[in-house]
This record gives sequence, C-alpha cells and structure tokens, in this order.
Amino acid sequence: MPSLFTIDPHRAFADALAAGLIATHRDPMVLARGTILLPSNRAVRAVSDAFVRRAEGGLLMPRLVPLGDPAIDDRIGGTLEPLTGEPSLPPAIAPLERRLRLARLIVAHRPGTDVSEAMRLAADLARTLDQLHVDDVSPQALRALPIPDGLSSHWQRALDQLTLILDRWPAELASIGRMDLTERRNQLFDRLARRWRQQGAGGFVVAAGINLTSPPVARLLRCVAEMDGGSVVFAGLDLEMPEEEWAALGPHDPDPVSDFRPRSIESHPQYHLKLLLDRMSVGRAEVQRWRWGGGRDARAARSRAIASALAPASHTARWIDLPADQRSLAGVTAIVAATPAEEAQAIAIALREALETPGRTAQLVTPDRGLAERVSSHLRRWGIQADDSAGRPLSATPAGTLLLAIVEAAAERFAPVALLALLKHSLVAAGEGRGEWLAGIRRIDLGLRGPRPAPGLAGITAALERAEPGARDGGARMQAASAWHAVRPLLDPLERVAADEPSALIVALRETADRLAGDAAWSRPAGQAAADLIADLEAGSAFGPPLGDPATLARVLRSLMDEVAVRPPQGGHPRIAILGLIEARLQQADLVILGGLNEGTWPALAPADPWLAPRVRAELGLAGLERRIGLSAHSFAEALGAPQVIVTRARRDASGPAVASRFWLRLEAMSSGLKAAEDHLRLARVIDDPGMASPAGRPAPCPLAEERPRRISVTQVDRLKADPFAFYAQQMLRLRALDPLDAEPSAAWRGTAVHAVLEAWAKQDGFDPAALRPRALAMLSGEEAHPLMRALWQPRLMEAIEWIAAQLQKDRERGRVPIVSEATGRVELGGIMLDGRADRIDRDAGGGIVVVDYKTGKAPGPKAVGAGFALQLGLLGLIAEQGGFPGVSGTATGFEYWSLAKGRDGFGEVTSPAHDEGKGGRIITDRFTAVAAANFKDAADRWLTGNEPFTAKLHPEHAPYGDYDQLMRLEEWYGRDAR
Repeated sequence: MPSLFTIDPHRAFADALAAGLIATHRDPMVLARGTILLPSNRAVRAVSDAFVRRAEGGLLMPRLVPLGDPAIDDRIGGTLEPLTGEPSLPPAIAPLERRLRLARLIVAHRPGTDVSEAMRLAADLARTLDQLHVDDVSPQALRALPIPDGLSSHWQRALDQLTLILDRWPAELASIGRMDLTERRNQLFDRLARRWRQQGAGGFVVAAGINLTSPPVARLLRCVAEMDGGSVVFAGLDLEMPEEEWAALGPHDPDPVSDFRPRSIESHPQYHLKLLLDRMSVGRAEVQRWRWGGGRDARAARSRAIASALAPASHTARWIDLPADQRSLAGVTAIVAATPAEEAQAIAIALREALETPGRTAQLVTPDRGLAERVSSHLRRWGIQADDSAGRPLSATPAGTLLLAIVEAAAERFAPVALLALLKHSLVAAGEGRGEWLAGIRRIDLGLRGPRPAPGLAGITAALERAEPGARDGGARMQAASAWHAVRPLLDPLERVAADEPSALIVALRETADRLAGDAAWSRPAGQAAADLIADLEAGSAFGPPLGDPATLARVLRSLMDEVAVRPPQGGHPRIAILGLIEARLQQADLVILGGLNEGTWPALAPADPWLAPRVRAELGLAGLERRIGLSAHSFAEALGAPQVIVTRARRDASGPAVASRFWLRLEAMSSGLKAAEDHLRLARVIDDPGMASPAGRPAPCPLAEERPRRISVTQVDRLKADPFAFYAQQMLRLRALDPLDAEPSAAWRGTAVHAVLEAWAKQDGFDPAALRPRALAMLSGEEAHPLMRALWQPRLMEAIEWIAAQLQKDRERGRVPIVSEATGRVELGGIMLDGRADRIDRDAGGGIVVVDYKTGKAPGPKAVGAGFALQLGLLGLIAEQGGFPGVSGTATGFEYWSLAKGRDGFGEVTSPAHDEGKGGRIITDRFTAVAAANFKDAADRWLTGNEPFTAKLHPEHAPYGDYDQLMRLEEWYGRDAR
C-alpha cells in the first residue's frame, strides 16, 4: 500500500514534518541518509529551520531537494546519474536565451512586430510551452487538434502562428544541443523514478508539501509512496470533505456548449490535490493524517472552519446547519482600512507589536507587492528590517536605475531631464569626488533651464556656449559650459554607437556605466544581478531580434529587470517575514497577517493566454486559467491555520473603491462577521496625526532702513507696491524662480524672443521694414523654437511683425523717427537709483520724445494706471527727461504700448495710458511723468528709505505672478487674515 499522509492547515507544516521524521528515524545516521523532496527553495529553508528548532542537540539533516530548482540533478547528486544504456540529457537552454530566440521567431512570423512586444509575446509563449510540458502534452498535439467550430479568427491566426513556431522550435534546440528546462526536468523525474524502483534510494525518501500536478511529478510521487521507507506528505488535503463535494470538484471532461456535463471546479483549493491523487492512481481514503504536531498549532476546529468556508458554491447552503465548532474562527480578526496606506500602517503596527513578546514570530503574507513595500518602509522607521522573500525588482535598485537612466538618456537624444537624471544618479562618480561632481552638474542644470535645446550632445554644447556674458543667465551658462566639457567625453561613445552591430548598443551601455560609476555599478547583489543580465543579453543579442535603437533597448531592459528579484545576501529580522503566496507555503508563524484581501489582488485576476484560446486549452487537457485561483485559495487556507491570524483589506485602491475578496466574503458569511482588530486600526490613524495645525500669518518682514536696497528698476516698482514681500524676496533675499527643464516656451520666453528680434532689427538693420520679417522667421526656425509654438504662434506673430513695420513706416512719414532701441538709462531720485530699459524711444515731429514699450500680450488698462500701477512708461519718460538715456534729451510727449496681441483690426495695436485731455480715465499726457514720479517717491519713502514692512500681497489684484506664493505660505492665510 502506498504511504500517504496529510498535515492539516491548523498545524505548522514544517515543524510537524520535522518532528515526525526525528521521532521516526531516531538514529542520526539514518536521518542523515534520507532525502526530502520539497516544492521550492523557500520550503527548503523553512524545513531546515524547523529541524534546527526541533533538534535538542547536534543533528545531521537529510538532503533537502527543491523540485523547482533548475539544477535538480545537481541537488540530488549521484542518484540522477544516467542509467545503463541511457545517454546523458542535453543541458537546459537558459531562460533569457530561450526568450530571445522565441522573440526572433515571433518577429519572423509576425513582420512589423515591435521588439519589445515580441519579447512580451515570447515570455507568454515560453509559459505556454512550459504548460504543455508540465501537463505532458506534446507540442505536436496542436497539429492533430480538432479546431472547434466558431473559434474566433484572431484565435485561429494565433494558433496557426503558434504551430509554425513550435514546428521550428525543436530544430532550433537541436541545432544548439539544448532542451527546454521543463521537458528536461520531466525526463529527470521519470529517470529518477525508474532508478528508485530498480535500485532503491539508499535511505528514506519523503515528498513533502508538493502540489505540482504534472504527470511526471505524479509518477515520481507514486514511486516514492510505494518505496520502502518512502512516503508522501500532502499539505492541507481535506479528509473530511463529504464525498459528494469531493466528487463534484472533478476533474471532468470539458463542457461543450451543447452538453450538460458538469464543469471541473478548478478554483477550489482542493482541486489540484484531487487531480494529483487521480494522476497518482490513489484514492483519498488511502491518505492518513500525520500524527505529529508542530508545537505552534492552532485548535483542530480551525481546519474544519476553513474547509467549511471554502466549500464549493453549490454546497454552501449547509452553513446554516453547521455546529458552532465547525464555523468558529476564534483567533481570526479583521482590519478594514480606508486606504492602502492606512492598511499598511496597521499591519506594520501589528508586526511590531508581535516583537514585544520574546520569541514570538510574525509574518505578512500577501500577493500585493505595493502593500509589502509600504509595510517594509514603515518597519524601517523603527529600525526593523523585515525578511522580504520577494526582494526588490532589479529595475528599482540603484544598479538597475543607472542602466535604465543611461539607455533612456540615449533614447531621448540626451534631452535635459533624462540627461540630468543620469548625471545626478547616486552611483555616478560615487566616492570622494562626488561633491565636486555634483557641483558641476548643478551648474549644468542651471544652464539648461528653459526650452529644450537641439537634440544630441552637440545641442547641449551649443545651448551652453550660446550665452552672452552680459545676459541675465549668461554667467550661469558660462559656468555650465565649463563643467559640461568634462562630462561630454564620458557620453560621446554612447552617442556614436553603431546601430548595425547586434551587441554594440549593449556594449556601449556597459562601457558607459563603467565610465560613469566604475565598480559601483556592478557591486553588491543588485550590481551583480545587473552584470549577469547585461552579460546574458550581450551574449544572446546575436540570436535574438535586432534591438535597433536605444528606445527599444530601454523598453526591453525595463521589462527584463522587472522580472529579476534582488534579495540581500542575508535575511532580515529573524522573527518577522514578508512572504508571497509561493514563499509562504509550508511556513507558519505565531501571528500571520493575510494582507490585500481584495478581489483582483487575492485572488489575482486570471491572466489571459494570447496564444491559446480557453477552448483550445481544454481540448489539449491543459490547466484552465482558473487553476491559479485554486492554488491561491489553497495558500489562503494554509496561512489561515496559524494560531493567530489577522486578515486585512482596504476599502479603496489607487483607482477607486475596491471589492472584498471572495475569500473574505466567505469567511464573513460563514462566521456571521469577523471580529475587528480595532486597536491596530486606531493606532494607525493616530500615529502620524500632527495634531492641531497652527496656520502661518501674513508675512510682513521689516528690515532696518539701512539694509534696504537703494536701487530699483522701473519694472520692479509695480511689484514693490502691489506685493512688497515678493520684492523683498527677489531683491533682498536674492531668490529667483527657476525655469523648468524642457519648458514649453512661456509668454515671458516669447516676449524675450520678440524683443531680441526687434533689437537686432533696430541695431543691425536700421529699422528697415524689409528686414524685419526675415529676422522673425530666423528666430522661429531656431533650435529653441518649440515645434508646437512654431505651428500655433508663427501665423499670429508674422501678422503682428508686419504690422510693426507698417506702423513704423507711417510714423516716419509723419516726421517721427526712432532715436534708440533697447537703451538702458538711470537717474537718482531722492537717494534711490532708478534704472530702466526702454524698448524704443522716438523723436516726434515737434521735437518731443515718445517712449514705446513692446507687448506680446495685452497692454495695461486705464484702471491699473489710475490706481497708481503700470507706470513703467512714465518712469522711463522721467529718466529720459532728466538725461538718463545717453543721446536722448527733451520732454516726453508720448507714451505708447505697441501690442502684438489681437486687437479690433487684427494683430497689432497702439494704445497709451496717457491722453492730452485725460479721456477714458487716462492720465493727461503733460502730467504723466509727474504722476509717475509722485507714485515712485511715495513707494520709495515707504519701503526703500522708510520703515514700512514688506507685507505680502498688499494689492493682490495687481500682483498676478505667483513665484513667491509658496514662500509666503499664501494658502495658509489668504482669505483668513483680515489685514
């Protein structure tokens, strides 16, 4: 009779297994000669730890072998030496090499497929191949498959392409002397079973906790169960499920549309175990309970309650008549949080609380990696480094982000944002010279602010070397250019890489990482994983699809890095662990928290198979897409057997309201409601509560009079009067808002560009009307001209530019001629130096001077001028009248805004804040400079030579700019402060 056992969910599997084997094999040498087959490496660690806990002294442990290990033959050792007359099996093809080769076949059969999409399809195709091998279905069975009627055309095309690829795949493997890993493992299992039947294993063999249902595994387990000293120990096989329910699980034949045969309940947690028993040709009645306990077990009633809660849907009506001991969930509590952040905080508090009891262990089991990372971050605030079995994706580690930053910078032709993200990376120039390196990069950062320069490293060089020493940002750009000359040689080889060499781009990536970061790029576990991936990708580039360009490599590299988990060389805290569903199997702690119990997370949505339609999978006898839900349910049932369990969920996720998991709803329905873990939720809500906020008041700094500036420009007078705090921040604190990187051309940039065109037109072309249009077109075709701006603004600008030329010609015909353009003047008034820059000053026919200011937008209206603001023209006229502009003298008789915005008669309009008779609320022309002088004197006496505080937003209606709103904490007091 086969030796078959099961350990109920309420028992700690690993500890119960170790206790039973130590008790059965008291001779240490007999125990040492044994072999235990386990499902995974994490299970090996769990059982190994259990043996250490159960051993009273020294112990020679049996050989622990994970069946999922790629090097399964090496782990078992000499038992897998080839039988007489059996040749050695070819080595398995490396996973990345197989994926690259499959991607090349996909591109060949699907012309035009993007390489990154081909790599994604190759990963799905590899999983399909593995499923065929796992279920012992020959890929050639697709040829003989009867195509069901009504199969959608896209499924038919996918099946045709899959058949073509699978026809070529065996020849591809044979040509390189390799075989698929899953097929090789199947053959190893069959060879091992034959050998053990013929020669024995040389010691006892136990297959523990294995839930793989492939026929080769089932044959191996049958062999183990029938061997002398062999036994199979299942995890959580339900021996008390009514026979009617057990039979209803299946497996049944596929359910055609025209038939009424029952469907297999693959989503049930016992389905895969029943399928495994069927493939082993044994019955449930032959399985016995493992009689040893684990020492940290829950009450036996927990297993009965779990089985009741997860009964098939058609049999849940019996919940009404269940006795109390079969529905009791004593020791199970629930946390229903408002948000995922609150859920993570409550879980972290519960885990920390467990550490208050010496020797108490706790673990979080969740498939939600976002939740696991949040909990891990919360624990680190208390100095607790949890043992996170999933590790971190390589793409989220410093080594991974460095490689991605390099290829993304190349893909974006070294645009400022991508370039600076690379140059500021934590691994670049790490070490003693890091400070000096960052100082240079910050200069480059300041120099590249504003619209995006031309693409490529040459565009960056041109943008930084274009600065003029006298310009506002000229000094910053000159310093940036000096720093850039030391950086550019490090990136030149990456830009010059030859696209026709398959591995050239990958080699350039590796060498650029070496130049920028040196050994830091490849050190520590993350760096080693990155080095291995790059080496494999470089070696496989010859037989993979052509990567083509950096953008394609960036997408491929990110997808590959997302699949590589980086784990620290040693575990974290010995009593706290964060586990995924696979890693949590066969493990149990004193406190188990099941987190993220929302539908779509636990269980996860069944992924679609892009290659095989569900009906085709059924015809082939492959596992249905719902089989994963059953495995997830089994993991849930096993974890629910811990002595103390907390189940958690959040009412909403990042996208909106969330629905409770079907497992959660079953527990609540069967037990008439779960007990709430209110203390943890309450602490989660108050731990970060800052208490009552004390809003800031309206700022009004009041420096000493001798500390106040004695110089001001005409454009700053309005800011001084309307928002004194902004003037204080700009002129006294020397704070200026930085333009963003890759900025779209703003109104200020457009104004600066137009002023530059008009200045060059005046000084180099002598206001020649025929030369203005070519200069404007040259500006719009320049490197800094944004394509969208060029398309939308050019028609408007050209019309306005032509209007300026025509208007100037009309003025000339009336005897008015320009004197100076973009002239700088200054004059001292009441101890304050007032300076300004006039866009243009004309001499009219009567000998007076006319001050002209160009506006790319609307000109200030009479209301603002009447309130004492927008007096820039009057102050410029005042400087001109007092001889502040070289070569300009006389009385100001005109003040004009030449606006390029749309007016009543098209683009371009002349307006004036002054009028000879004061009509329309405007100031009388002869008094305009006097009014401007009086307003300036009042402002200077109050804030520059007096003791008036620099109050924030004194006149907000005339202070539209918000550069300093955050500094003044505007939102805290605006509307509340009555001043």
